[in-house]
Amino acid sequence: MDRPITTLFMLMSVDGKISPGASDDLDVDQDFPKIDGLKEGLHQYYEIEQTTDLWSFNTGRVQEKMGVNKKPFPDKSPVSFVLLDNSHLTEHGVTYFCRKSKEFVLITSNKNHPACHVKERNLHIIFQEKLSLKDAFRELKESYGCERLTIQSGGTVNGLFLREKLFDYIDIVVAPVLIGGKETVSLIDGSSILAENELSRLGVLKLIDCTVLKDSYIRIRYQVMS
Repeated sequence: MDRPITTLFMLMSVDGKISPGASDDLDVDQDFPKIDGLKEGLHQYYEIEQTTDLWSFNTGRVQEKMGVNKKPFPDKSPVSFVLLDNSHLTEHGVTYFCRKSKEFVLITSNKNHPACHVKERNLHIIFQEKLSLKDAFRELKESYGCERLTIQSGGTVNGLFLREKLFDYIDIVVAPVLIGGKETVSLIDGSSILAENELSRLGVLKLIDCTVLKDSYIRIRYQVMS
């Protein structure tokens, strides 16, 4: 394979939502710990997260929402991060990830991205006039030695991965909650299939394991077959 082996690792509700609601002010990480019946078992998701790949993919939009543009700089971790971003990260946000990451790779179509002004030895920029996740992932493996990559992006970008057949495994922790709302982001969003001749764009899965966790949480793991 000319790209990293990928795993989509996410926390979602029983009805497939990955956010408590349709507002940037709402976030699973900050809101689930406030809710009785959810806070008790939430730690299991974060414990499993600590066992995921040493390369992690996310987006600037998600990270802006999590406050990296203002947070104090963190300690170095053994994980290398890949972020897709055109306009959400500031120079502070980019430096935050340089300080946190073993290697930090930014994928962008913005020639004037704030990262261009950051001078850190572990910062690498993949510039693309037009986004191609396939090409970017090929470069991740060839140039930076990324063999396995955990994906934790938002529903729209997850939809791009699905349509481009870039998921190899799915690893989902299901929280015991129903969220609802058609505007609330789901595990997979993005473009819809509209015709029978597009059915090949679906992601057919084979169950690897289903584990009942504590406090009514469930972990489900699949291999993507097509």
